[in-house]
Amino acid sequence: MTLLASCHCGATKIQAAEIPTAAKECNCSFCARTGAVWAYFAPGELQFVSQDEDRTYSARGMNFHHFCGRCGMHTWGDSPDWSSAYNADGSPKEGVQPGSMPTQRIYAVNLRLVDDLDWSKIAIEKMDGRNNW
Repeated sequence: MTLLASCHCGATKIQAAEIPTAAKECNCSFCARTGAVWAYFAPGELQFVSQDEDRTYSARGMNFHHFCGRCGMHTWGDSPDWSSAYNADGSPKEGVQPGSMPTQRIYAVNLRLVDDLDWSKIAIEKMDGRNNW
């Protein structure tokens, strides 16, 4: 079964081949305000069906938050793949120097934009982004 995320007005539509079984909810100063629940995908795993009004915000030039320019929904993100270098508690993975920047990138889709999603089939991990990065 495919995943289709759509903003409120329908100007932005993002498709993935499968509905994820895991997602993350972050409490950082940005994510906590948007209320997004993120499903992560490697580059190439998403199809951007339409992005007519896409707008981007980045506080530090490394995490790019995308919004629909018409209705304002927070649709997707493009960021360094922090999980490739750091554990959920913020500690570096084996072989990674503390404070180093991940070289891999990852895409995140806001699952709140998926109609009729069966939330009971998705394990949601709480991330402490406010204190860990």
